[in-house]
Amino acid sequence: MTYAADRIEEEIAYLAYHFHWGLDDILDLEHADRRAYVSQSAALVERAEGKQ
Repeated sequence: MTYAADRIEEEIAYLAYHFHWGLDDILDLEHADRRAYVSQSAALVERAEGKQ
């Protein structure tokens, strides 16, 4: 199974923006861990914006 390049680029950009992590640190994460960080960060952003 492959993972769409545009999707991983989106995850990398999101995590780099919100956590100020470097590319190597983000790519070292397991896929499930990276997705969990994206989901949790998105929930925090939504809550801060009053969307939840």
